[in-house]
Amino acid sequence: MASLVIAEHDNASLKPATLNTVTAAAQCGGDVHVLVAGHNAAAAAQAAAQIAGVSKVIHADDAGLAHGLAENVAAQVLAIAPAYSHILFAATASGKNVAPRVAASLDVAQISDITQVISGDTFERPIYAGNAIATVQSLDAVKVITVRTTGFDPAAAQGGAAAIESAAAADGGGKSRYVGSEIAKSDRPELTAAKIIVSGGRALGSAEKFNEVMTPLADKLGAAMGASRAAVDAGYAPNDWQVGQTGKIVAPQLYVAAGISGAIQHLAGMKDSKVIVAINKDAEAPIFSVADYGLEADLFAAVPELVSKL
Repeated sequence: MASLVIAEHDNASLKPATLNTVTAAAQCGGDVHVLVAGHNAAAAAQAAAQIAGVSKVIHADDAGLAHGLAENVAAQVLAIAPAYSHILFAATASGKNVAPRVAASLDVAQISDITQVISGDTFERPIYAGNAIATVQSLDAVKVITVRTTGFDPAAAQGGAAAIESAAAADGGGKSRYVGSEIAKSDRPELTAAKIIVSGGRALGSAEKFNEVMTPLADKLGAAMGASRAAVDAGYAPNDWQVGQTGKIVAPQLYVAAGISGAIQHLAGMKDSKVIVAINKDAEAPIFSVADYGLEADLFAAVPELVSKL
């Protein structure tokens, strides 16, 4: 049977996480279909049809799907679920919101946050904040899966020529409605898709110092900005900058951690980065155990000096 990928999009373009999820779906075996559920989302459906390895795109268009409400999207997935052996979501806030509803309605166990497909029924996923890898086998007829996108290379966005099939919109039950949203605008790359990330920790001491010290470095590198949970909880940085087990999982080409001790929860979110640079005056800081380059120094002196040399 085929695998179904639930596309993440803004009704105009696909989110990068969809490409990684397609790669995981292809490894499950069988054809790969993509569901684009939205409103006036023909452009997103066309983009999905061009992904290499996708054989069919199912486009459901309805005003109730415009904002990705979990109840409505789950109903749409369930309407076509019987045709699929695997249903895959990216392990993002959106995917984690919809997937459990689908799994519960199908009466199957969700397989969360997979990082490797061993076979069609066997997968690897991290547990204990990434300190152990569990091999999970599912005997359920339908596997409902969330995919840790950093574990899979993105599929090629061009090269495919999938057919686009329209589907009738399913009734979400009217249990929720879209009221509004407050979206932070930024010229920086989106954190989970950034190739370079500059992160600060609680050692920065205040929101003012966080911006004063870290922003020039991010500007020089063209980087996204991140933060440890301690820095976010202290109010030094916004919630959507949090990197870690309870924040965002990232794997950039370069990750610069300044004033971050490296608690296990933070390491779980960034240790797959290709190159890790740590700046910390504590020689015993756990961050140095995963760093490719470590600088034992006062960040308030080292970071401005680094900026001046770039």
